[in-house]
Amino acid sequence: MSAAAFPEAIPPDGMLAVGGARLEVRAIAPATPGRPTLVFLHEGLGCVSRWRDFPDVVAAATGCGALVYSRAGYGRSSPVEVPRPLSYMHDEGLAVLPRLLDAAGLSEVVLVGHSDGASIALVHAGGADPGGRVKGVAALAPHVFCEELSVRSIARVREAYEKGDLRARLQRHHGDNVDCAFWGWNRAWLDPGFMRWNIEEYLPRIGVPVLVVQGEDDEYGTEAQWRSIEERCQGPVEVNVLGGCGHSPHRDQPEATLEALLRFVGRRGGIG
Repeated sequence: MSAAAFPEAIPPDGMLAVGGARLEVRAIAPATPGRPTLVFLHEGLGCVSRWRDFPDVVAAATGCGALVYSRAGYGRSSPVEVPRPLSYMHDEGLAVLPRLLDAAGLSEVVLVGHSDGASIALVHAGGADPGGRVKGVAALAPHVFCEELSVRSIARVREAYEKGDLRARLQRHHGDNVDCAFWGWNRAWLDPGFMRWNIEEYLPRIGVPVLVVQGEDDEYGTEAQWRSIEERCQGPVEVNVLGGCGHSPHRDQPEATLEALLRFVGRRGGIG
């Protein structure tokens, strides 16, 4: 790959031009050269800052470098028009993420995605990685199809945004993008047509190892999600179901999630 070496490819202002948009990125330099870069893909209401220090902790534990970014419409990235197309996760995995990895100059990566970000990572690994750049996918609370449970929970989040303090809390992370971030996600998932959303067709094309971490009390998805991944992926799948854990394993059970990631990345990066 001819791009500049990571993280020198990341501009000083932390904004990377990708496909006509400017995306907020944060690079963590590797402690040990030669290991794959961890690429963190955020949830439906996430961005760089909403990961907090979790990428730093994982990078330090593994010695890998890391790239954390906000998709367009989130954080400090360029805004997008809403409503989003119902194919927005397909579009991110098949079109945007390959360009981002090219722009950052990354040749070997392990994708670490949460919720929507996990779905995007699976789409990319199964549909847009002919060169074998992806060495593994760590999926935290992934979705591979839409469930009634998800829709009910997302409807309650809309009420909290409209009547509670959720908008103010999210604005601290998204600034002027707050309404774009929220409604782009919420209206897509609550669109009646989204019940047909499904990415299972990509799973049999995933030959790299996959780690799934899901909480027993996940309010957005049932065990049917990880069972589909386990049954359909071509490569090996490791599933960790955590007790006392909801939809955010890295926040609800950070030590157990870190331990699972350390084992998984160690096998991908030759460190364990």
